[in-house]
Amino acid sequence: MELRIENVTKDFGDTKAVRSVCYTMSNGVYGLLGINGAGKTTLMRMLCTLLKPTDGKITYEGQDIFEMGGEYRKLLGYLPQDFGFYPDFTVKDYLLYVASIKGLRPATAKRRVQELMHKVGLSGSQNKKMKKLSGGMKRRAGIAQAMLNDPKILVLDEPTAGLDPNERIRFRNLISELSMERLVLLSTHIVSDIEYIANEILLMKDGEIAYSGTQEEIISSIPEQVWSCVVTREKVEAYTKQYKVANIKTLPEGVELRILSKEPPAVDARREETTLEDVFLAYFGEKAGETDGIL
Repeated sequence: MELRIENVTKDFGDTKAVRSVCYTMSNGVYGLLGINGAGKTTLMRMLCTLLKPTDGKITYEGQDIFEMGGEYRKLLGYLPQDFGFYPDFTVKDYLLYVASIKGLRPATAKRRVQELMHKVGLSGSQNKKMKKLSGGMKRRAGIAQAMLNDPKILVLDEPTAGLDPNERIRFRNLISELSMERLVLLSTHIVSDIEYIANEILLMKDGEIAYSGTQEEIISSIPEQVWSCVVTREKVEAYTKQYKVANIKTLPEGVELRILSKEPPAVDARREETTLEDVFLAYFGEKAGETDGIL
């Protein structure tokens, strides 16, 4: 299977939300990582044929997805960041309703709904109204509706937004399980969402793919090294203005800083192992003096 993005651009008036993106995906989990406003949702909506590119094209097995129309959408499962539902529908009725919209036959729909409610851990809540579900349970219902047609391509836009840590872990495990024999594209600005499950990571900034590769390749791509050092409280502001600071921890003897820098930021600075969060800061972060005090 091959989903190819060929020099795709999307303009909204004078704003370029996506700029000349080229990428090819096959089976596996792809993590689309970037800050809010980077163009992730616009790119995903084009992949789901909800928006048409201003320039360029997207092909599935060599065919333009917009020319394929319904044939392509049969292969697609989509969980938008805010998915709609009827609040007074039960979980079961909601999924049966979506299944009917997707064209599943009644007998197939009933079987598929039962399978998916079990898979996402909602069997015990199937008669609960959607409006009564917790945030995590709603997201599980969302992934179930996206999987009803057993899609070859599963597109998930910020699927763990608003979830607590336990729900995020459960959701990541579920996504990893569902990724077998299909293409899963997961967009997020939360590094831990993709750190352990993505086969490839795409860093998106200002509508462009700034870098892509495996986690190891992404980590080795940044020129800075990671250091930790302890400084007095009076020096913290100076360090945050001069360096990209990934973490600040108060200690009895002072303040420990985790810093990205090509050179040691202090005489007693210690080298630390680079993580994906450090990479996120390297590509998307700024020193405090270059923005409104936000790293």
